[in-house]
Amino acid sequence: MALVTFSGLPCSGKSTHVSRLRDHLLATLERPEYTGAKLKVEVLSDEALHIDRSVYNDSKTEKPARMALFTSMQRALGKDKIVLVDAPNYIKGYRYQMYCAAKEAGLRVCTVFVAAPPDKCKEWHASRDAALKYDDTTFDNLIMRFEEPNSMARWDSPLFTIVWDDAEPPYEAILKAVTEGQVQVANAGTISAPKAPTDALQLLETTTTTLVAAIVAEQANSGGAGGSLVLTSPAAGGQRLSLTMPPRNVTLPELQRLKRQFVAAHRKAMTQGAMEKGGVGWTEERVASMFVEHIQEHLNRVT
Repeated sequence: MALVTFSGLPCSGKSTHVSRLRDHLLATLERPEYTGAKLKVEVLSDEALHIDRSVYNDSKTEKPARMALFTSMQRALGKDKIVLVDAPNYIKGYRYQMYCAAKEAGLRVCTVFVAAPPDKCKEWHASRDAALKYDDTTFDNLIMRFEEPNSMARWDSPLFTIVWDDAEPPYEAILKAVTEGQVQVANAGTISAPKAPTDALQLLETTTTTLVAAIVAEQANSGGAGGSLVLTSPAAGGQRLSLTMPPRNVTLPELQRLKRQFVAAHRKAMTQGAMEKGGVGWTEERVASMFVEHIQEHLNRVT
């Protein structure tokens, strides 16, 4: 249904407003007059994932921690759920990644910026128990590195700003955004390209080698007179394919060169995640059909 990304300085009151927004959402969804879809509300946070604040002391530990939160967020996204991400989310590139994940899933999104002065954040931080504190240097660094959400950026929009002493936070407007707002539609830039199976290279080699052998054998049987050849590929489950040969003998080196070209092109497509965009399905039958088409195109050009 929706992803709500909270952002703000450390100790600015994000968790407080996450809790209040969750309660407001749940109360609204349980009202008798509510007639919309039945939705769940889930909160994801460093605390929920047992991520200690000390990870922010070093970029080498912070990056895996952010990835753990991101992965959990991806798993939580769903058409029947509103996900609230309670974390610093102080890097605009990280918020963009979360936006793309929600867009790929076809969900609504919004960003909630909890705004509080650094001095007030430091005051609240000083009053916390030691187990809930950041290292003082880390706390100052997080404030310095914070990239404030911008309503002009599509990944931060729609943006709701809650001032730390706001007596009437816009919870109702947020509810409307996540239940009635624009649904993000995935495009080529956010759709993850399907990966090739682990045995794809073996499939390419086996299928193309079998077909080259079949072409050589059928050509020998026909005496090299050209015309239509009917090929049977055991590697493709006995699939029968037709290939029109020129009135000359197509040599084994020529066929092997075409095989190498075909395999090399599809190996490159595999590494770039572009196989599906190129229309190649990873079955023996489909690979065999594509290889025969590749040979036919070459023969038509040179004949």
